[in-house]
Amino acid sequence: MADINLKEVTLIVGVVIACYWNSLFCGFVFDDVSAILDNKDLHPSTPLKTLFQNDFWGTPMSEERSHKSYRPLTVLTFRLNYMFSELNPMSYHLLNMIFHAMVSVVFLKVCKLFLDNKSGLIAALLFVVHPVHTEAVTGVVGRAELLSSIFFLAAFLSYTKSKGPDNSIVWTPIALTVILVAIATLCKEQGITVVGICCVYEVFIAQGYTLPLLCTTAAQFLRGKSSIPFCLLQTLIKLIVLIFSTLLLVVIRVQVIQSQLPVFTRFDNPAAVSPTPTRQLTFNYLLPVNAWLLLNPSDLCCDWTMGTIPLIESFLDIRNLATFAFFCFLGVLGIFSLRYPGDSSKTVLMALCLIALPFIPASNLFFPVGFVVAERVLYVPSMGFCILVAHGWQKISNKSAFKKLSWACLSVVILTHALKTLHRNWDWESEYTLFMSALKVNKNNAKLWNNVGHALENEKNFERALKYFLQATHVQPDDIGAHMNVGRTYKNLNRTREAEESYMMAKSLMPQIIPGKKYAARIAPNHLNVYINLANLIRANESRLEEADQLYRQAISMRPDFKQAYISRGELLLKMNKPLKAKEAYLKALELDRNNADLWYNLAIVYIELKEPNEALKNFNHALELNPRHKLALFNSAILMQESGEVKLRPEARKRLLNYVNEEPLDANGYFNLGMLAMDDKKDTEAEIWMKKAIKLQANFRSALFNLALLYSQTAKELKALPILEELLKYYPDHIKGLILKGDILMNQKKDILGAKKCFEKILEMDPTNVQGKHNLCVVYFEEKDLLKAERCLVETLSLAPHEEYIQRHLNIVRDKISSGFVEQPVLPPGKNTDEEGENLIPAEDVKEIRSESRPTQITETSDDKSQSKPNKQLQKNTDKEVPQKTKDIKEIEKKRVAALKRLEEIERILNGE
Repeated sequence: MADINLKEVTLIVGVVIACYWNSLFCGFVFDDVSAILDNKDLHPSTPLKTLFQNDFWGTPMSEERSHKSYRPLTVLTFRLNYMFSELNPMSYHLLNMIFHAMVSVVFLKVCKLFLDNKSGLIAALLFVVHPVHTEAVTGVVGRAELLSSIFFLAAFLSYTKSKGPDNSIVWTPIALTVILVAIATLCKEQGITVVGICCVYEVFIAQGYTLPLLCTTAAQFLRGKSSIPFCLLQTLIKLIVLIFSTLLLVVIRVQVIQSQLPVFTRFDNPAAVSPTPTRQLTFNYLLPVNAWLLLNPSDLCCDWTMGTIPLIESFLDIRNLATFAFFCFLGVLGIFSLRYPGDSSKTVLMALCLIALPFIPASNLFFPVGFVVAERVLYVPSMGFCILVAHGWQKISNKSAFKKLSWACLSVVILTHALKTLHRNWDWESEYTLFMSALKVNKNNAKLWNNVGHALENEKNFERALKYFLQATHVQPDDIGAHMNVGRTYKNLNRTREAEESYMMAKSLMPQIIPGKKYAARIAPNHLNVYINLANLIRANESRLEEADQLYRQAISMRPDFKQAYISRGELLLKMNKPLKAKEAYLKALELDRNNADLWYNLAIVYIELKEPNEALKNFNHALELNPRHKLALFNSAILMQESGEVKLRPEARKRLLNYVNEEPLDANGYFNLGMLAMDDKKDTEAEIWMKKAIKLQANFRSALFNLALLYSQTAKELKALPILEELLKYYPDHIKGLILKGDILMNQKKDILGAKKCFEKILEMDPTNVQGKHNLCVVYFEEKDLLKAERCLVETLSLAPHEEYIQRHLNIVRDKISSGFVEQPVLPPGKNTDEEGENLIPAEDVKEIRSESRPTQITETSDDKSQSKPNKQLQKNTDKEVPQKTKDIKEIEKKRVAALKRLEEIERILNGE
C-alpha cells in the first residue's frame, strides 16, 4: 500500500471545493427541516443524554411513530453546528463539504490497496465528482453517510493491519476495528456492513484463498484427510471475533429500537405491501435502477417514492430483462473474482463487496425501508463502482492503441460529472427549486407535487400551493396526505366548507379497523392527524364542540399513544370549560412524554383555570427546567408571580421578563409588563423607559399609552401626559379612563374648562351611567358658575351611586352656596379644584389599566400534516392563531387590584382635602 502524498491530498481537496463551493449558499430543504429546524436535540437547553434516547429526527425511540434511525453521533455534530452558528445553513454545508473531502482522502488510501497510484487517484477523483453524491453532500441530512463512511473506511484500513509476520494475529488493529465499526454504526446503520468487507478481505485477499481452493480445503477436512491449516485456523479466530462483535452490536441496536421496526405504508414504499410476485420482481428490479444511477447520473431526483417507479406485476414485464442482465453481469464478475487468483480478481472482488454489502440494508430484499430509491445510500456503494471503473480504465489504457482514447474519455467523464455536480447543487438552494427539478424527472410522484405545494405554502402563496396539492390528488387519488394538504390550504384561504370536504375525503380513505389486526401497522402515524385537523376546523363552531371531541377520542382509540390527540383534546376541553377533563388529557400526554416543556406549560394553564395558581407556577417552573428559553412559560409565569402580590417573587418575575424580551425583542408586551413591575416597585424612571420601548414597538399599544400617561400624572408631570393621552385617544377615542385623566389634567393644570367639559360629555355619550364622568361634569358646571345645573347634575350622580359619601357632601356644598346667594367663582389654589373648605371635587382616576394585551395562554402542537415532504417532521405551532388573551385567573386578580386601588385613591384624595 503506497502512502498518499500532499499533492494528491491538495488535488482532491481542490476538486471537492471546485464541485461543491456553491452548496454553501443552499438552505435547509426537504428532510433538513425535520432533522435540523424542528429537532430540539440540537438546542443547548436539551440534555445531552437525550441525543442517545431519541432517533435522528428528535423523536423518542420508544414512540411508535419513530423511524428508528439511531444516529446520535451525527446529531451531535448538528448540535455543534448549532452551538457555533445556530441555524445558519452555511456552516452546516461547509462541514459537510469538509467531511466529503475527508472521505475522499481516506478512500484514496483504500484505493491504493488494490490499484496502482495512478488508477487509485483516478478512482478517488471519480468518487469526488460523481453527481449522485449531491444528495449526501449538499443535503445536510446526508452527513450521516459522510460521517459513517469516514469510520467505515478507517475500520477497514485498521483491519488490514491485523495480519502480522508469519500470519500471526495483531489484536490491537482488530480491537480498533471493532470500536470504529461501533462509531460508524452510531453515525448511520450501514456502518456495520464493513464487518462483511473485512471478512471477505481476510479470506480472499489476506489469506489468498480462491473459492475452488477454499472448497477443496473444506472437503479434505470433512473427509478426514487433513487437519485445518494453521493459517485457516488463525483466519477463523479473527472471523469469529468479528462476527461475535457484530452480533453484539446488532443485539444492542435491536434493544435500542425496542424490537420494533418502523411503520411504513404503501405511500412510502408501494412494493413493500404488494403481494407475491410483485414485491419480489419490483425489489429486484430496483437493483439495476440503482446501478443505472451510478452509470448514468443524468436524471437525478430527490424523491423516488410512491408512483415514481411503477410496480412490476408480471413476469412478462419488459423491465425484467434489465434485472436479468444485471444479475448475469454481477454473476460473471463474481465468478471471475472468486475463481481465479491474481491482483485483478482481488480488485474486482473488493469492488463488488463495496458495492453490494453496504447496499444490503437499503435494498428492501431482507426488510422493507421507507423509500424506493434514495441516491444518498449510494454514497458508499459508489466507492466500489469507482474502483471498478478505474480498474477497467487501467486495463484499457495499458494497451497502446487505446491509451489516448482512454485518457480522452476519462477526462470527458470527470469534467462532465464535475459540471453536473456543480449544476445539481443549485437544485438544493431551496425547497421550491429542489422539488421543481424533481418534477422535471418524474411527474407521477404525488409526493413531489405535494412538496412543491408545501414550498409555496411556506411562502404564503396559498392559491398556487392549492393547484399543486390538487394535482397530487389527481396523480394519486388515494393519497391521504394530499387530501389533508388540500384541506389545510382551503382552511388557510378561509374556505372552510371545502376544507371540511377534503378532510372528510382523507378520513374516508383511512384503512378500516380489522378485528385481530393491529391498526397501527397499516397506517402512517401522521395520517391520523386527519382527525386532529378536522376537529380543529369544526370546533370553531361552538355548536360542534362535542363532535370535535368525538374525533379526538376516535384518534386516541386507534392509537392510544397518540400524544397530539391528548394535547389537542385538552385544549378543546378547556374551551368547553371542562378543566378537570383537560387536566386528565394533559396528564395522559405527560405519561407518554414527560420531557415535553409545552405539555407542562399547558398543564399550568389548566391549573390557572382551576384557580390553583401555586400548582400553575410549579408546572411553569417544570416547563422552564426542561426548556429555560420557553418563551410563553417565561412570560406567563412572570405575570402570575406579579399578580400574586408577593413582593419576594418580583425579582424572579423581572428576571423572567428580561429573559423573555431577550428571546422576543420585538414583542411590546414584554417591555410593557416590565414597566408595570417597575411601577409596582415605585421605580418611576425605569417604568417610563420600559413603557416607551413598548410604545416604540407598537405605537397603538393601548395599555402602555394609558399607563405611561398615568405615570406622568402620578409624578407631577401632567403636561407630559397630555400628548400621550392625545395619542391614546387618536387610536381609541372611546377610552373612558383616558378621557377622565385628560379632563382632570385640563381642569387642574391647563384651566381648560371647555376642553375638560368635552371629555366628560363624551364619556357620558358612551356610558350615561359612568359615575366618575358624571361627577366631574358636575364640577365643570360648578366652574362655569352654573350652580343650579351643578346641583341637578350632582343629584343625578347621587342617584347612580347613592352610597358614595363624597358626592353627597359635594351636593351639600353646592346647595349651601346656592342658599347663601353665592354666585362668584371661588379662588382656587394652583393646580387644584377645591371648594372653600379645601375638599377635592374631582377624585383622580389613579388606576393602572389591566394587562389586556398579554401573551397567549395556550401552546399546542399543530396537526396539519406535511408528512408528504417531511415524513419525520413534528410541528410546534399555535393552531388557532387567536389574538393573545389573558388567563381568567389573572384577569380576576387584576380586577380586584384595580377596584381596591380606585377606592383607596378616592378616599385618600377626600381625606387629604379635609
